[in-house]
Amino acid sequence: MKRLAPLLLLALAGCGSSPPERAEPAPTPHFAVAREAPKTPAQPRGRWTTARVLRATALRAAPGGRRVGRLKPRTEFGSPKVVSVLRERGGWLRVVVPERPNGRPGWIPASATRAGAVNVSLRVDRSERRLTVWRRGKVVRRVEVAVGRPGSETPAGRFAVTDKLRTRRPDSPYGCCAIALSGHQPKLLPGWPGGDRLAIHATPQTDSIGTAASLGCLRARTHDLQALLQIVPLGAPVFVSP
Repeated sequence: MKRLAPLLLLALAGCGSSPPERAEPAPTPHFAVAREAPKTPAQPRGRWTTARVLRATALRAAPGGRRVGRLKPRTEFGSPKVVSVLRERGGWLRVVVPERPNGRPGWIPASATRAGAVNVSLRVDRSERRLTVWRRGKVVRRVEVAVGRPGSETPAGRFAVTDKLRTRRPDSPYGCCAIALSGHQPKLLPGWPGGDRLAIHATPQTDSIGTAASLGCLRARTHDLQALLQIVPLGAPVFVSP
């Protein structure tokens, strides 16, 4: 498993519990991509369409339009780049990716991808502090979570799973593991030293679960995160309600 450069690990934000002026920076965790059992390649027949990026390609604001970014075959954490697809039009895919702001998908050529699909989706109810995993129209797991505190609320909208990661340190503020999402926290604290990416992660602060306590990320218990790593595929859509 690949060890990641410390600077990349700052990309997961919205996960702290105290403003930087009141606490020492959390120890930098070392992440490794979670290994999965070999699976039959997904066929594009599931409920939610995905695409595996096979080569570096431009991300555009519209089909053939202005370039707004670039996608590579691997994420910054080393996972295969699997994106959630909203629609296809004339050989172009409208995709949910972290390279774009929340609620602003981009377009990539379908020729740069391999089509796939998943039957798993996640629904987050911020008011109930609950994450629900659905598969083929049935609930397969309910998870109590901590959500963003007042002023740093977890953003609402549609996101997607980009990485499934295990930490390499027992004192990690992310606990055993984390599921990185495509979303960003637009309400960062002044002076916050990390990045703005959202995640679902374990935590040593288990008493915060079920409350509004984080800077935007969703915190869950270790056994729930370990189960999610097994259940949730890359590219699965994540819907966060107000």
